[in-house]
Amino acid sequence: MSLFCPGAARVSLCRMFVALFFVMTVVVTGAASANSAPSAVILMYHRFGDSRYPSTNIRMDQLKAQVDYLLESGFTILPLKTVVESVRQGISLPDKSVAITVDDAFASVYDHGYPFFKRLGLPFTVFVCTDPVDAGRKDYMSWDQMREMKAHGVTFANHGARHDHLIERLKGEDEAVWLARIKETVLRGGERLKAELGETLPYLAYPYGEHNTQVAKLVAKLGYVAFGQQSGAFGVYSDLKRVPRFPISEVYGKLPAFKTKVKSLPMPVVSITPWDPVTTSRQPVLEIELAPNENLLLDEMACYVAGQGQVEIEWLEQGKRFQVKAPKELPLGRTKYNFTVPTHGRQRYIWFSRQWVIEEPGSKKPSVAVRDRSKTVESGEGAPTVKKMKSKKSNAPR
Repeated sequence: MSLFCPGAARVSLCRMFVALFFVMTVVVTGAASANSAPSAVILMYHRFGDSRYPSTNIRMDQLKAQVDYLLESGFTILPLKTVVESVRQGISLPDKSVAITVDDAFASVYDHGYPFFKRLGLPFTVFVCTDPVDAGRKDYMSWDQMREMKAHGVTFANHGARHDHLIERLKGEDEAVWLARIKETVLRGGERLKAELGETLPYLAYPYGEHNTQVAKLVAKLGYVAFGQQSGAFGVYSDLKRVPRFPISEVYGKLPAFKTKVKSLPMPVVSITPWDPVTTSRQPVLEIELAPNENLLLDEMACYVAGQGQVEIEWLEQGKRFQVKAPKELPLGRTKYNFTVPTHGRQRYIWFSRQWVIEEPGSKKPSVAVRDRSKTVESGEGAPTVKKMKSKKSNAPR
């Protein structure tokens, strides 16, 4: 099932239908309860049918297989706004809801992705990096192409004017100057979108998924819901300063893994320590507190560290609070801890991912030139397993 209205004359009808969807959902199901809280999986693509960049490209045969699976297996593909606003307002969503997003606005989106989704009537949102579009770079879509897409129901959102590493301070920048520069690229990206496309969504996708406490607070203060690149389903416990998305690409686009991801459910995380993903520790300790949920087989929770496989979980309060530490030093740059938990019946998995950016002590620059170790988690080391992992028990009260 999809909710999309191709054709310029149908855009108003599409908006009316989405509004009616909200009303009918509230009437029929009411506000979500603890056992039926709204959730969805948000997919993230970059390039379509562009074999030059396999790490960010999806082959069209892969895309077709993925979408065929969604359409034939009871999934509902919804506009991103419907998903976000339903979760924010506690309005129930159909089981197995999915939203599709695309980062950067590369030319292959218009050449290959847009015709494919349009033919099937599927909604999607493009996060636009505006400076390359303004510069007329041939690898990016033009404003005219995006206006055509918008007239046929495609939605657009902010990816910043520049595709900067937002957590990186340039030489000579103090905190105030750095944050002023970040504010400028976010605001200017939004202004250019409004000038060229009119109304767009108040959402921002962090370039590279990178953020820290200061950047996240700034983006939230500017009125944006922010999206990361850490894996996991989106639900009522998700942080609107870093909404999770599953990166999908040619390299990590195999159908069995895709099926597991799109069926995943959000982990009920009520607190995470440290909140800031930027660290100088090569073996960062992560502590997570969970909300009560009787549907989770917590004794079968598994944690996977990029490049190190499955690692031990230490429960500080059994069934409520636990911590994880990489047993070996991690490389500099982006990396991830992935958590999976089977639900009763083991038909679906809870999935949560923590992105880290590991810096040299005293450095104000992330070591982004280092290979992104987080990709190894997506390639199989983070795949759910029903094999029971014995968690290390602490002496903390249960």
